[in-house]
Amino acid sequence: MRLTVYTDYALRILMYLGTHPDDLCTIQQIADAYGISKNHLMKVAHQLGVSGYVASHRGRGGGLRLAKPPAEIGIGDVVRATEDDFRLVECFDPERNSCLITKACRLRGVLSDALDAYIAVLDRYSLGDLISDETALLELLDGPARKKG
Repeated sequence: MRLTVYTDYALRILMYLGTHPDDLCTIQQIADAYGISKNHLMKVAHQLGVSGYVASHRGRGGGLRLAKPPAEIGIGDVVRATEDDFRLVECFDPERNSCLITKACRLRGVLSDALDAYIAVLDRYSLGDLISDETALLELLDGPARKKG
């Protein structure tokens, strides 16, 4: 299974915010840190807010921060909230399935087990696990010129 860019950006936003717990971070700061478009991040950041992962503070001096502690943000939950298609093959979608061998095929069960195992592994980790080496992440995200003292 391959995660979408949308989910990748969601996880990146959360990791950035998790490594800057005392700051209100702007989408522009996050975009600059990763070298990606602010426009791409805006929609993702909005959904993270709607989903309860990010708190948004509007106005001058506003920005984003985590809405809950990193240890309470499950990676599997974030992936479920941001991915819209877990249909690995055609037969996972009963409305569009036209595969001739579906009734006798065992591949669907194998792939379903694999997907369940994939999500189960993600469920074992939190954002806190991803940012546990905060110093190394900060060095990469903030760079030497902006590194906190």
